[in-house]
This record gives sequence, structure tokens and C-alpha cells, in this order.
Amino acid sequence: RCSVDNRVTRVAWLNRSSILYAGNDKWCLDPRVVLLANTKTQYSIQIQDVDVYDEGPYTCSVQTDNHPKTSRVHLIVQVSPKITEISSDISINEGGNVSLTCIATGRPDPTITWRHISPKAVGFISEDEYLEITGITREQSGEYECSASNDVAAPVVQRVKVTVNYPPYISDAKSTGVPVGQKGILLCEASAVPSADFQWYKDDKRLAEGQKGLKVENKAFFSRLTFFNVSEQDYGNYTCVASNQLGNTNASMILYEETTTALTPWKGPGAVHDGNNGAWRRGSCAWLLVLPLAQLARQF
Repeated sequence: RCSVDNRVTRVAWLNRSSILYAGNDKWCLDPRVVLLANTKTQYSIQIQDVDVYDEGPYTCSVQTDNHPKTSRVHLIVQVSPKITEISSDISINEGGNVSLTCIATGRPDPTITWRHISPKAVGFISEDEYLEITGITREQSGEYECSASNDVAAPVVQRVKVTVNYPPYISDAKSTGVPVGQKGILLCEASAVPSADFQWYKDDKRLAEGQKGLKVENKAFFSRLTFFNVSEQDYGNYTCVASNQLGNTNASMILYEETTTALTPWKGPGAVHDGNNGAWRRGSCAWLLVLPLAQLARQF
């Protein structure tokens, strides 16, 4: 906008050294530039669909009876942040080095930050376009978020998934006691990336899926060995082996016989339960009591 008064005889708008409008006459070929008002008090133009190339000085030139006069305004074009380049998802072995890149544009230049999307992460881990991780650990796996902001609009974010591969680690493998004829289960839990393959051995013999009376159930993080009807031959030492392309580990556990002791009902004073000989034991106790009483009677 350019304010004028009734002393003005000529008006024009210029962009740097190019004339946009002179009075009501349009001098530029850009269809986005239009004349809004040419009155005794105001001479205004409008630039539609503003582009970064429109940024710069604009001059309103007026001619009065006495001398020419100019007013200058500088147009600053702001652009929302936009991430133009970001690293792809990556898979790396534990102990390796990772370099992530996030490039963004905007006006003013956006601030770029990296954040690890993890419950244990606190704040930003990098305030730069580049994120370097040396000797990465399995706890540092997960998603990393790049944020670009310049206060023109809401920050834009994109994420990169970092997968850290590591050999199996067996976290739980316990021995179990089961009575003969009952159902028994041995469980082997292992953490690994990629997921571990499981194998079961009794002594040195590998157990196969579908073996009579047994069931082997393998999942991503555990393997379950089920005995449907435990026999004496099933008791013994079992080994769980977990492996992936980075290594293997094993753990031993024992399936042992668990016995239950039945409680004998109490049958009163002097009663000792001994199967079929219980009556004889009660009689013996009675005779042992009679003899001392007879000896006492003779003494008195």
C-alpha cells in the first residue's frame, strides 16, 4: 500500500529497477501482480501466490508539483519447513557405527533436531542435520525422529527405523518337577534379532517335532516343550539351543519326578499306622503298660 494526497500527479510501483505499474497502466507481464486501488488517498498493488523470488525491495514513486518522492518496503517471504532428504531405515549389527542424515528447507532456515523414540530417552540427542552413533547397542534400536521447525508453521517430522542385530541371549530356562502320568512343560525364553531358531536335545539326542508324546512349540521369543503323559523315561537333562546368523547359546534344565506325600489320619493315643499290622501294634502297646503296673503292686 502507498498513501498519497491530492498534490500527487503521477504514481508508479517498481520492483528493484523494473516498473510494475505506472498509474493504471501495467508494465510487467506477471499475471499475479494486479492493481488494487488508484485513488486520491491510496495507490496499492497485490501479488498473488507469493513465491520466494518475489522477496526484495518494492518502491512506490510519486510525482508532485514540486519534486518526486519515494517510499520503499521490503517484502520478506516466509516458507514452512520441509524435509527434503532423510536416511532410509537401516539394519546394523550391535557394535557398529550409524550415521543418519536429515536435510530440510524453509525461510528462515529451519532448526533440525533428532530424538530417539524410546521410553528411556530424555530430550534431544542431536541438534544438527547429522546424527552419529558410535558402537551402537541393542538398547539404542528403534525409531529416530527428525524434526524441522522455523516458527512459520508447525514443525514437520519424519522417522527412521534403526534395527540392531545381536546374537541370542537366553533369559529364562528353569528345571521342572512333574509326577508320573501328568502333563509337563519345559520353557526356554530367548531374546535375539533376528529372532532365534530353537532346538531341543535330551542328553545328546535331538528331539523332533511330532515325536510321540511330545510337542515342540516355537515362537519369536520362546520355545515350549510339552510332555502330555510323563513317564519314567522322560526324566532327565534337556538342553535348549537358540541360534541366529550372529551366534548361538544354550541352557540346560532338568525334568525331574515330583512326589506327593499323603498325610495319615490321626487314630488316637498309642495308634501307629503300619498298614495291615496296625492292630498288632496297638496290642503290643497295651501289654507293655500292664507289666510295669504288676511290678509296682508287688513292691507295695
